[in-house]
Amino acid sequence: MSGQLTESSPTRIRAAAIQLDAVVGDVATNVAKVERLAEDAIARSGARLVAVPEFFTSQLPFDRRVHRAVLPPENVAVDMLRAVARRHGCWIGGSMLIAEHGGIRNRYHLVEPSGRMHLHDKDLPTMWENAFYGPGQDDGVFATDLGAVGAAVCWELIRSGTARRLRGRVGVVVTGTHWWTLPSNWPLIPRLLESISQYNRYLSENAPAELARRVGAPVLQASHCGRFSTDFMLLPGSSWGLPYATEFVGCTQIVDAGGHVLVQRQTQEGAGFVAADIDIGIGTPVLPIEDRFWIPALPLAIRAYWHHQNACGKAYYRSHGLRAGLATVGDAGGTAIR
Repeated sequence: MSGQLTESSPTRIRAAAIQLDAVVGDVATNVAKVERLAEDAIARSGARLVAVPEFFTSQLPFDRRVHRAVLPPENVAVDMLRAVARRHGCWIGGSMLIAEHGGIRNRYHLVEPSGRMHLHDKDLPTMWENAFYGPGQDDGVFATDLGAVGAAVCWELIRSGTARRLRGRVGVVVTGTHWWTLPSNWPLIPRLLESISQYNRYLSENAPAELARRVGAPVLQASHCGRFSTDFMLLPGSSWGLPYATEFVGCTQIVDAGGHVLVQRQTQEGAGFVAADIDIGIGTPVLPIEDRFWIPALPLAIRAYWHHQNACGKAYYRSHGLRAGLATVGDAGGTAIR
């Protein structure tokens, strides 16, 4: 299986996507969890293409322990991906925080059975993610032995620009998410913003299908699951914050090129995997791409939340986050930031 795929030459393959309950800042534990889940998915389903979540080396709340998960380009997580790919003759990919050239990126790694690796840096951090890494610039299109594979990470799935860079160019899209919802510990939130919370959940559950319809290729989405607590930043450059208890939303799923869900696992079902047969091949998109930044029409409240947390996160990254992350590079076990 090599060369460029065309509409007339699809390749059928068994694919799997992993759902992970990760630990904040504990790279070794999370890498071991992913390896076990990947081995289970391959053994039980016969998967040859495996998607792993975004930030699979650590959850990413606004928490100083996240700095422990910043790694050099060659690290224990990459070693694990290579080992699984070679051992089982499969393709496997997921993202992690990588320090290189004085900056930190959220880098998606897709490893082939030969050990050859393809990289994509997420284009824009989402909300408080800005506290831990900066934006990337590549197109996320990989020339592999499966043909052309596209990569997208979390909110990249709902951007028109992502659909444009992949449309008509890839036979499958591998993605991972780290998608949370509104806080459960703010008394007025459930009543005042319930509709926004429901819409956010709708976005997370439907993002892979909507992207597939605009790209014309199957999409694999791997997700985090469980509840977590973090701090909510109030002002850029300020240490003031509010406790924020939340949970991951959406689902781990595989959709075909027409956006039909083949299999899914809701986040409340816990850690595990889903698997289905997909046809990899560059197809004809069934929907046009919107002439706007976001694919969906995001409500004003979500856009305001996005811009506010982006600003707060960027201020933290400039003043502390970059330095703290670079200080722990190479320490896979993690060392507390003091």
